[in-house]
Amino acid sequence: MSESDGMDDVLDNGMRQALLMASRLAETLARRRQESLRQQEHRDAQAAHEAGTRLAAERSAARAALAPVEKDQWWDKAQPHDIAAAHAVAEGWKDHDPAALAASERIRQEVLTRYAIDTHDVGADGAYLESYIQTTTTEKARQDALAASHDETRKAAAEHEKAMVLLAAARAEELRTQAQKLAPEMERHQVPVEYLANPELARALQRVHNAKTPNAVAAAETEIKERLYLIGKDGINGPDIDQLRQETAATVNGADDSHFKDPAFVKAAKDMRETRLLAEGGFTGSQSASMEQRYERAEKELFARLEGVGRDIENRVAGNDSSRRNDRSLKRDSTSAVDYGSAERQEAFAASLATSGANETQIRGRVAAERSEGAHPSAAVATSKGVAKARKARGGPAMGAERGRSSPSR
Repeated sequence: MSESDGMDDVLDNGMRQALLMASRLAETLARRRQESLRQQEHRDAQAAHEAGTRLAAERSAARAALAPVEKDQWWDKAQPHDIAAAHAVAEGWKDHDPAALAASERIRQEVLTRYAIDTHDVGADGAYLESYIQTTTTEKARQDALAASHDETRKAAAEHEKAMVLLAAARAEELRTQAQKLAPEMERHQVPVEYLANPELARALQRVHNAKTPNAVAAAETEIKERLYLIGKDGINGPDIDQLRQETAATVNGADDSHFKDPAFVKAAKDMRETRLLAEGGFTGSQSASMEQRYERAEKELFARLEGVGRDIENRVAGNDSSRRNDRSLKRDSTSAVDYGSAERQEAFAASLATSGANETQIRGRVAAERSEGAHPSAAVATSKGVAKARKARGGPAMGAERGRSSPSR
């Protein structure tokens, strides 16, 4: 065997060893790569499983959130934020879930029908949809409240009208009953049944019915004639306040709207008007009171109420401040009046004259003149107590000429 053959064997063995080691390394690397791939596949599978699980859970939650939109009861009670939330869920899932797609269409139809809003124009903007629905809901609630108010007003008006009809029927029945009782008196004076709505005429007819003496009958029948005449002038219900206000303001100074809020003043004005109309119609009054006396009594009452209402208004406006000011003024005037003729004042007056350049003779003359006029100037002005009284009209034949057309004459 040659030396070259031995060297070749050594080289062959070394090569085989190297190749064997390389093969083992390659196998190790291959196994590691396969293990890494298996682990990656496992991780991917696990991640996919977890993602699928999450997706399924989210899908189930979305379906649960969208389930109520299929019920009419939910729409009747749903608030704007509830609808906006359901719309956002449906828009997010309608491309992946058939139930979400159906819910999206139901939401669109309901919102369009109930609020006149097309969700196609809104898109997935839930906040905008909520704001729009809230505005529409508020306006609808206002309109509903207004309609309800109108309904209540109509119902109240209908109830009021019904009540008035019942009251009118009851009043008509009452007048018929009263007319049956007073039939002889009404027939004698030709009084229609509807005239019994005038309380003064009804009382006069009742007095005739109850009268026991000729004088009582005559007085009551005179009043019936007067009332029939006044009804012919002013109607069954008599003059209204506007008519009395216009007439009184034209003849009485100081009468304004505040006086016609006083029932006693209004009654006095009405009595004056009726007395004047009766006097113009030729009525002379009764034995107990002539027409002139009745007019003077009504006039006196009217002026008394005119003064009383004016004083009440003054007291309400001025309060106690006016009294306190008057007290302070009286006290100040009293003190000033006491000091006016004192020696101190005379000396001060003389000193002021001296500084003005007057000589001694002039000073003594002026001081003596002032001493002789020792009354305070306020004492020279006497103020009357109380408010001015209305001038009482004179009686007698000249009364008609003084009163003019606004009052009765003999």
